Amino acid sequence: MRTIIKDANIFDGSGSNLYVGSVVIEDKKIVQISRITIPEGDGDFVINAEGKTLMPGMVEAHAHLTWPTSVEKFVPGMFLPPEELALTTALNARILLDHGFTSAYSAGALSKTLEISLNEHLKNGTLPGPRLIPSSVEREPPNDSDLDPGHVELHSRGPEGVKAFVKECAELGAQAIKFLISGESALKPGASLELLYTEEELLAAGEQARESNVWLTGHAHACEAVKLGINAGFRILYHCTYADDEAIDMLVAKKDEMFVAPTVGIIQATLDATPPPHMDMTHMKKDAAIVLSKLKALVPQLKANGVRLLPGGDYGFPFNPNGRNARDLELWVEHFGYTPAEALHAATQLGGQLMGMADEIGLVKEGYLADLLLVDGDPTKDVSIMQNKQNIVMIMQEGRLYKTPGFDH
Repeated sequence: MRTIIKDANIFDGSGSNLYVGSVVIEDKKIVQISRITIPEGDGDFVINAEGKTLMPGMVEAHAHLTWPTSVEKFVPGMFLPPEELALTTALNARILLDHGFTSAYSAGALSKTLEISLNEHLKNGTLPGPRLIPSSVEREPPNDSDLDPGHVELHSRGPEGVKAFVKECAELGAQAIKFLISGESALKPGASLELLYTEEELLAAGEQARESNVWLTGHAHACEAVKLGINAGFRILYHCTYADDEAIDMLVAKKDEMFVAPTVGIIQATLDATPPPHMDMTHMKKDAAIVLSKLKALVPQLKANGVRLLPGGDYGFPFNPNGRNARDLELWVEHFGYTPAEALHAATQLGGQLMGMADEIGLVKEGYLADLLLVDGDPTKDVSIMQNKQNIVMIMQEGRLYKTPGFDH
């Protein structure tokens, strides 16, 4: 059976202007796009999209499905018992899909195997959620904060210990291995400028990642952390806050091989947070103001030089819940000078490239998988409408309707 979405205002993901057209989906894929009326046949399922925007499903480039707080469930800290963590992670996967994220690249988990197990359900369709690049555990930075992401098993140090960690995670089924190359000043003052790994350790991690056919993901605020991540062959670096001219030149030289995600969502959420009396966020807010100032200078420079920049704002903390992820798009317009269409391009076409599926997802294009959203309104004029899931009237994954227009979900 064919699905025809007719008379939509199509944002194809490339950043080009909208155009009116109809799309035919069959056997998971987009098989035809036409600017003229497509004849309807018996048995076709037709969706009248007049006045609405058809666009690719979004990609969350910094997913933390195991970070517990969401727009549907508040958790005051960051630690849950294993059984509750598993259920909450499944909940968060569904919430991301509800908000238009049909794919997600994990930026680290609180369990060695939870995302890997979840991913089997997502692939089989037994649980709803985004297509997932599952990650390893995230090694904790040294800190004594109430917002510690959780105490997880540490790996051995030294090049051989790091290689063993990467190899084990890969054998368990992780597709991305997360390293905190630098610390995090929001959790421990000054830690963002501290390196947590040596050059020899990270080069060894890169060697093992290539051998095990997995990707490396790096938390890197410090300038030297950025350089180490680049030299070790990391696929994506988050933050890059203190990158100097040399580090920027290195990122530009590797722009066809890697990605950068500045992670502004958590910064804005920290600045906006009104914590309870027992929690002092003074130093976190001070650091967030510094980071935002640095990113507002860095991101436009990287963008002008063709570095592939991705939204994704560290969602899942009590003051920055999973489900608010599309807020990043508005923050990119506000802080980084992006147009709404440019922000959407980063969340769709560039996100598809991050997922390793550049020829399959991220565009409304013939031959691509039908990961599609139908939006009530024009997000290329006001990208903030993507933050309200009620504005997303249709969600489709690989041609299967998860949310159908006219039906509450």
